[in-house]
Amino acid sequence: MLPLAMLTGAFFYEFFQSLSFLTPYLIFSMLFITYCKLSFRDLKFSGLHLWLLLVQVLGCMVVYGALVWFDPVVAEGCLICVLAPTATAAAVITGMLGGNVACLAAYTLISSLTVAMVSPVIFTCLGEQAELTFWDSVFRICKQVMPLLILPCATALLLEKALPTLHTRLKKLQILSFYLWALGLTIVTGKTVYFIVNQHEADTVEEWWMAALALVICIVQFTFGRFIGRRYSDPVSGGQGLGQKNTILAIWMAQVYLNPLSSIAPASYVLWQNIINSYQLWQNRNTNLKRRAL
Repeated sequence: MLPLAMLTGAFFYEFFQSLSFLTPYLIFSMLFITYCKLSFRDLKFSGLHLWLLLVQVLGCMVVYGALVWFDPVVAEGCLICVLAPTATAAAVITGMLGGNVACLAAYTLISSLTVAMVSPVIFTCLGEQAELTFWDSVFRICKQVMPLLILPCATALLLEKALPTLHTRLKKLQILSFYLWALGLTIVTGKTVYFIVNQHEADTVEEWWMAALALVICIVQFTFGRFIGRRYSDPVSGGQGLGQKNTILAIWMAQVYLNPLSSIAPASYVLWQNIINSYQLWQNRNTNLKRRAL
């Protein structure tokens, strides 16, 4: 589904970029359906979540500060690769790898809520909304980002209390979230390709730098996340929590609030994180087969 969605968006980019207005609604729907699956009473927050959150928020600023002298657009693309919240599908991969699904689900929630609160300030400080005052810019971004990330959680909680029957039905329709994700990926890929094709002065070197640095950041986040996770006896949740990103949201935020070209970095991150996940699943399967053979 991943390569099919990206190839479809790339080949028919003129059509799918015209559907880009649907992206916020798709993100909301994906998060809402995912949160319906969670049992909020069972969610427990730990020191692991705090450390991962610190790396996510402080790390994006460190990465931006280290690269802005080299190229501001590349720096913005790399910043969004670190700041983006954990993917809603990360819990699935975590379960397949033998990690703590409840731990990862809790971090997915807190990661999304934190990004909703800090991203307006960070994006405003980058100065892309230069025509507005600082607080006007913060308010405008808050008005768009916070409902997108916070309302799905609040709606799922309300539905669980008010209409438990409907909540249970949605809980069983998690596959719908997957298809919404595929459609969202197709649309954001189409919009990214449309932007690249219609550049008047394309900088190919800059684009390759973003793709290459996205790979480096992806590997570092998975590795460092597993390192932190080992301190809490859960390297899988640490690695997936820090490394597997909600790339559809990341691409959308880059296209809306940063230089649109910076969306190439999170678009590349889609490929890298899925290659790493595929390798981890292959490695895990081989390990399990060897154990059964013994």
